[in-house]
Amino acid sequence: MKKITLCLLFLGAMNAVSAQKINLGKAAGVVSKGAKALTFTNEDAVKLSKESVDWMDKNNPVAGPKDPYTVRLNKLFGKHKSQDGLALNYKVYKVKDINAFACADGSVRVFSSLMDIMTDDELLAVIGHEIGHVKNQDTKDAIKSAYLKAAALDAASSASGAVATLNDSQIGQMANAFLDASHSKKQESEADTYSYDFMKTNNYNVVGAYSAFKKLALLSEGSTQTGFQKMFNSHPDSEKRAQAIKKRAEKDGLWKDPGTIAIPKTKLNK
Repeated sequence: MKKITLCLLFLGAMNAVSAQKINLGKAAGVVSKGAKALTFTNEDAVKLSKESVDWMDKNNPVAGPKDPYTVRLNKLFGKHKSQDGLALNYKVYKVKDINAFACADGSVRVFSSLMDIMTDDELLAVIGHEIGHVKNQDTKDAIKSAYLKAAALDAASSASGAVATLNDSQIGQMANAFLDASHSKKQESEADTYSYDFMKTNNYNVVGAYSAFKKLALLSEGSTQTGFQKMFNSHPDSEKRAQAIKKRAEKDGLWKDPGTIAIPKTKLNK
């Protein structure tokens, strides 16, 4: 899930809020040769995920309970705090980056600039995708990798098989590494499927998953790395994935042509 920094001249109106670039700390260190010996459990993944999210919550502007972003998110996902056996909690980061992520502990964080350009159906699909990564335990792999980089374990400590306690700086590095982690193509495909099924089961408009990927494809067109980065580094081929969703929706008799998809010039959040 790669963070995207946007200049977004065409979305200038969205920057009226006191948004900022997400604070994630510096790049993490290298993994030592002894790290492979580490035993990493689901409980470890949950604990470290919570530590990462708690750190990010403290170091980034979180929308308050009466903030329009929070009100909108609660309206959309209030009934999904318990979803598919998962206990979930949701917050909005008021930042310029366009992103959303979910962690092994059930924390879901949505960035305000994503909410500015995505409709309700598109947000449902994007967050459904992230929940899929949690349900499929993909986030366990991501937080383990992030932990190993941040801890920079030596052979002696990793050989004990125990997860070491991180200091505040290391937790910040772990949070950064977690957001930069990439999922495999198989994991991404399974999360796409989970998102579509989530939309279908809850009688949401599955075309929202299609249009969300179309918008991500538009964001990447003509861009340079200095302009912005794709929302998810691990989410390549947004156009192909949009077409795959369209094909399934047509097969299910749920396809409705959304017309021309475009990035809105004014923020959609109300």
